[in-house]
Amino acid sequence: MHDLDCFKAYDLRGAVPEALSPELVRAVGRAFVAETGARHVVIGRDARLSGPQLRDALSLGLREAGCEVTDIGMCGTEEIYYAAFSRPFDGGIMITGSHNPANENGLKLVRAGAVPISGDSGLAAIRERTAQELQGPPRDCPPASALAPLHSADYRADYVSHLLDMVGTDGLRPLKIHCDAGNGCAGLVLRELAPRLPYDFSFSHAEPDGTFPHGVPNPLLPEKREVTARAVREHGADMGLAWDGDFDRCFFYDHEGTFIEGYYLVGLLAEAVLETHPGGKIIHDPRLVWNTLEVVMAAGGKPVISKAGHAFMKESMRAADAVYGGEMSAHHFFRDFAYCDSGMLPWLMVARIVSRSGKSLRELVEARMAAFPCSGEINRSVRDAAAVMEAVRRDYAPQALEESHLDGLSLSFKDWRFNLRPSNTEPLLRLNVEARGDAALMRRMTKALLHHIDVANHA
Repeated sequence: MHDLDCFKAYDLRGAVPEALSPELVRAVGRAFVAETGARHVVIGRDARLSGPQLRDALSLGLREAGCEVTDIGMCGTEEIYYAAFSRPFDGGIMITGSHNPANENGLKLVRAGAVPISGDSGLAAIRERTAQELQGPPRDCPPASALAPLHSADYRADYVSHLLDMVGTDGLRPLKIHCDAGNGCAGLVLRELAPRLPYDFSFSHAEPDGTFPHGVPNPLLPEKREVTARAVREHGADMGLAWDGDFDRCFFYDHEGTFIEGYYLVGLLAEAVLETHPGGKIIHDPRLVWNTLEVVMAAGGKPVISKAGHAFMKESMRAADAVYGGEMSAHHFFRDFAYCDSGMLPWLMVARIVSRSGKSLRELVEARMAAFPCSGEINRSVRDAAAVMEAVRRDYAPQALEESHLDGLSLSFKDWRFNLRPSNTEPLLRLNVEARGDAALMRRMTKALLHHIDVANHA
């Protein structure tokens, strides 16, 4: 009996081979073809050591089901998206563990046009088909003559050109930019971009290495933040950048090595996109909202709220035909990138803004940070997330001006608000607090809420 707990809300994730075995991945390949009817699929992998083994298993499953496979090798998730929307593939599958520990891996699946496959849009059905495929004795490997064709391809040059065409390179002045690729795949693309830009780049951990000798590629870990911040200062950079393993998220540091919360990047990028797409719709998540709402409306855009999570954001992007969507968690979505998220477009856009404006990254966001100070996301382990959330709601809702349950619990008051939501994958509650121009109030209410959560958890 195979455990299918590796199937999550938006993708597959788990330890290799305990949760994500080659046999299971082979079955997923067959199930993908059966569910989607795909005849030609593009696949790729990140730098993890289990990648080649899972690639071989996935390719075998797809090909024995009659599906032609094109393998683009080691890449970022968005390179699979690019291939899927720029070429006549019937779907794409990325093998990646993103920011998770080195012994883990996963699969992200899309249809033709890079349309995401998640829970209700096909992933649950693929899970059921995978379970059926795994019943009975293990399959022998069919002869090569019985398999659909396998090809290798490299679309990176076209992908890089697409990025630069979207952002534009005219009128840029030199900047010093430090890049921490975390031994993930970002370095592969940065090497292609650097010669085509007037910036002075310095690099840390740029070579892909699935052993992750400098720690897992999770830029949100405090120890990883400090390493990047120190490198920014040592190199005298105008700004610093860091990515996770498949570079679908990009994180920013100012010239002093101070980490910039992703929340303020959403407003900055929304304003930039609206300059070329006046009146466009902007998707945002409900965790932190006031800065985004003010910036978007001042720029003539139309803010549209969406449940957090990349699958929900992409669905909202398509439904609204939005020009841009941003999550405070550093996922940024673009209509001109098939409504998908990219970890390369955000920094290219921010560097362009810094370069052309003559202002530092700090100067571009500090007024917004002062206007709407935020706590950043704080995680708390709890035994019963629903019970704790109800206890918080019961204590705070009577005084609230607005209450929303779109994604967890959001309560707004005259000068502050918060969102409290359960993790989709862990026994955690995630808290975000913001205030109107009063950092002391924000800190005070954050402390009070955390106390309420802890008391309710031990009640």
